[in-house]
Amino acid sequence: MTKIESGLIRRWLNGWTVARLLPEAEPIGFNGDGLRSRCDQPGRQVEVFALSADEEPESLARLAAAVAVARQTTWLTVPTLHPGTVEATLGVAGLELVHRSEWFMTTDLTEHPQYAPAAPYEREVHTDGPVTVVSLRSPSGEVAARGSIAVVGTDAIADRIETDRAHRRRGLGRAVMSSLAQAAVSQGAHSGLLIASEEGQHLYASLGWHHTADVLIARGPVASSNR
Repeated sequence: MTKIESGLIRRWLNGWTVARLLPEAEPIGFNGDGLRSRCDQPGRQVEVFALSADEEPESLARLAAAVAVARQTTWLTVPTLHPGTVEATLGVAGLELVHRSEWFMTTDLTEHPQYAPAAPYEREVHTDGPVTVVSLRSPSGEVAARGSIAVVGTDAIADRIETDRAHRRRGLGRAVMSSLAQAAVSQGAHSGLLIASEEGQHLYASLGWHHTADVLIARGPVASSNR
C-alpha cells in the first residue's frame, strides 16, 4: 500500500466528531484537500485533517499554507505512509510539529480479545445514542481508567482512552478497550478505528489493532497572538 485511503480518514473523522460532540467537519481547500473541524479548545480552536497527503502532495502544501496564516490557533493532522515527506512540507510552510509518532490503527472488533477488570475495580458502562463511555472506578470511587467509542454505521471510533498514572500496569486499559469493543459490536459495528498516541500504541497492538499509517500533527504560528 502506497497511500492511506481518504475514505478511511473520513470514516474516522465522522466518528471522532460524534465521540466528542463536535459539529460535522466541513470541506476545506481545492478538490477536497481536507476537512475542517471546530474544536474550540484552548490552544486548539480549529483542526484541519488532510485527506490526500500521499496521493496529492500539492494538496498538503495548500492546506499547510492556509494553516500558517489562519487567524485562529489551528492544528493540521496528516495521516500518511510517507512521514518524512510530510514533515518536510510542514516545515517549508513554517508550521510547528506537535506530534510525530502517532498511529492510525484499525481492527476487526468481532475478534477483539476480552479482558475483565481485576478486583477491586468496578466497571461502569453508559451508552447515550451512538456513544458509549466506559469507566473503571477504584474502591474510593475515583475514576482509574476510562474511554469512549462512537458507532457510525459499521464503524466504531475509540477515543480518549486514559488510565490514571496511579493505576497503570494493572490491565485497566485492556479492560476498558474490551468493554468498548463489546458495546460497539452489540450496536452493529465491526470495524474499529482510532488514532493512537505513542503511549497507547503498545496496548492497542497487543489487542490486535493494526498500524495502518503514521499521523503527523502540526500547528500554525498564531497560538500567542490570536490576531
